[in-house]
Amino acid sequence: MSPEQPHSEATALANGHGGAAVAERPAEAPAAPPAKPAPFRFVPPEPENLAATGLAAGELDALLLKLLLVRGTSTGRNAAEMTRLPRSLVAESFERLRQELLVAIKGSAGLEDFVYQLTDAGHDRAARLAKHCSYAGVAPVPLERYIEAVAEQSLAGSKLNRQRLDAAFRDLRLHAELVGQVGQAVNDGRGMFLFGPPGNGKTSISERVVGAFGEYVWIPHTVTIDGELVRLYDPRSHKAIDAPQLEEISHDRRWVLIERPTIVVGGELTLEQLELQPNPATGLCEAPVQLRANCGALVVDDFGRQRAPTADILNRLIVPMEKQHDYLVLASGRQVMLPFDMLLVFSTNLEPRELVDEAFLRRIPYKIEVGGPSETEFVELFLDLARKAGGTCPPSVVQDLLERHFRAKHRPLRYCHPRDLLRQVCNYCAYNDRPLEITTATLDVAVKNYFAAL
Repeated sequence: MSPEQPHSEATALANGHGGAAVAERPAEAPAAPPAKPAPFRFVPPEPENLAATGLAAGELDALLLKLLLVRGTSTGRNAAEMTRLPRSLVAESFERLRQELLVAIKGSAGLEDFVYQLTDAGHDRAARLAKHCSYAGVAPVPLERYIEAVAEQSLAGSKLNRQRLDAAFRDLRLHAELVGQVGQAVNDGRGMFLFGPPGNGKTSISERVVGAFGEYVWIPHTVTIDGELVRLYDPRSHKAIDAPQLEEISHDRRWVLIERPTIVVGGELTLEQLELQPNPATGLCEAPVQLRANCGALVVDDFGRQRAPTADILNRLIVPMEKQHDYLVLASGRQVMLPFDMLLVFSTNLEPRELVDEAFLRRIPYKIEVGGPSETEFVELFLDLARKAGGTCPPSVVQDLLERHFRAKHRPLRYCHPRDLLRQVCNYCAYNDRPLEITTATLDVAVKNYFAAL
């Protein structure tokens, strides 16, 4: 496909990563809200007894001992809130610890509740436990429960039709052919390569795809694997849903409801980030990026710019993608099989054949080019964004911009150029206390700043 026959039509007014941003339509109405979530296919049931939590009595007792070690004292109510377990289970555990003379009651805390503290023997036991693992937060969920939940909420169980994908891209300008290619790749669920020049929307397209499903998923805060803990929920990567209706749903509060995740990693990606990352200070393992992306998408942005060889990254990710499971090594050295259930997206400014050989490309069935705009599309987009910015711009000014700063310089067009140049003009006028003037003179200033090194 040549640059004169692009798939994408736009650049961003709003968000973008690594220069790959997508443009909003100049329509009067705001962008469509996310699709209404479908009914939950899975809800973690609230445990009625200790067996239903999947935890042994000793695991819960150890967690409460470490909690008291950190806090000094705690009521049963506060301990239940910290561990996200029913108060009845926490009360049973405190009673066991009292009988073992590890915990004592310091005082009353209202109806059927008490203030608890460690005894000397309890302090010694808690200190020994903390040396191995100091974690004292939300009670973990057994690995087996997590694997079942991933299977129940798999992206493969939700098919995406044209209408829902169009709704997700409503505020973008995308050709029907490109939307169709993306939709097929998502429904296949095996992975795709988005390639083309920078600044034309690859990252923004990747980030919006999973949101088109309009679904939420449940994930546990922490997973326990034979006594070793892995922190799964990451507020930097996952968007939790704090909806009032959650109070009406009976569920296990050790789990958090999130939007289907889209984890984006760029040139900073290393092979170490694809493995469990033990924290010697806490004894807790942090989940790798692909584990946090389960039931969603993992986007490897700027592929080919990583310090690790591209073949090594592909080897590490494509085999799990094909087998739908991954093998990770715990801090103890034990290898464990975990689900690998996600849409894998590679986004690159480079030609795919320059990065990997034919055998690798064959294993990623969808190679989708996202090209730059034609001159006509560039002018239309520039004028539309100028109106949205609150200014007026004669078409002759844009034609002059094209002639002197693009054709004469043999500079390729990018969908990000209108947005970025107009932002420069707005800043220039604001700094000089002038009304917004989109003229040849102000655009010359913007071009000098923007293209100085290009």
